[in-house]
Amino acid sequence: MLLRILKISALFVALAVAAGACAYLALTFFIKSEDTVVVPDLTGKDVVYALEILTDIGLNTKVKGSEYSTDIPKNQVIFQSPDPGTEMKKGRDVKIILSKGPQYIAMPNLQGLSVQQAYILMEENGLCSGELTGIYNDSVQPDDIIAQTPRPGTMVKRGTCIDLLESMGHRPAAFEMPDLEGLSVDEAILRLEAGNLLLGTIKTNRNPKKRSNTILSQDPLPGHRVAVKKAVNLVVNKTGDAYASTEIDAFSQIGLFRYRVDNGFLKKQIRVRMDSMGISTELFNNLLRPGKEIWLMIPKHNHATVFLYADGELVKTQIY
Repeated sequence: MLLRILKISALFVALAVAAGACAYLALTFFIKSEDTVVVPDLTGKDVVYALEILTDIGLNTKVKGSEYSTDIPKNQVIFQSPDPGTEMKKGRDVKIILSKGPQYIAMPNLQGLSVQQAYILMEENGLCSGELTGIYNDSVQPDDIIAQTPRPGTMVKRGTCIDLLESMGHRPAAFEMPDLEGLSVDEAILRLEAGNLLLGTIKTNRNPKKRSNTILSQDPLPGHRVAVKKAVNLVVNKTGDAYASTEIDAFSQIGLFRYRVDNGFLKKQIRVRMDSMGISTELFNNLLRPGKEIWLMIPKHNHATVFLYADGELVKTQIY
């Protein structure tokens, strides 16, 4: 009887051990299957796809570098580690090497593209920008590429710098620079505006043999060929009498600019602009009734030139 009880007890113990072992193995397998994944084959896959698929299964992507490849297009995976099919725990790194595409490519055709479009295409192909030269051309739109070096279709190495010839459009009209010497400042500025030229810098000098507020010299010189919108620099005669006639407070270093609107019936748009040290500043811009007077204080030590326009027409110029 005792022997039978011992046998039954041993059988129960064996069954309990077997059940525990099965439960342990099942739990271990379940945990292992939850913590491990199989590495997919990424070779030839785009880097964005590789990043997405590895992220979805719980693995990290580490780009270890890039190499030239004639077989695998740019930005696709050349090599991976671990190999496809390897089981590894989630959260581990998968290292990849990307393709830079073939080292030598056919030079793309940039002719007819804008400069900006050409630069974008060159950057996409791993090419750098060389010298950009402009030339007037009536048949090609401004900013478009006329020619390139190397020529389209030439096999070039990535990193090669490309020289471009850009169209500047129609050649601007040019004419002979007029002689402004001896003219008053107002007359000279009107002559420049009539010739579609720009006023550059105005400097002063003293020549007692010449009339005050007249042009002593100019740059470009008379007779030179100039294009429209060319800036013209002037030197104006300022004698002692001219300084005395200008209403200036010597103690405050301030000059007083005054103007009275002509009599009439309609208001006029009065605009006052000051050029000083290469900077143009608008001092006044408003509608004024006939007979209205404006007073503006101008710093005399900054070689300022003040221009007053009435309804868009220059009517007064004064140098300080």
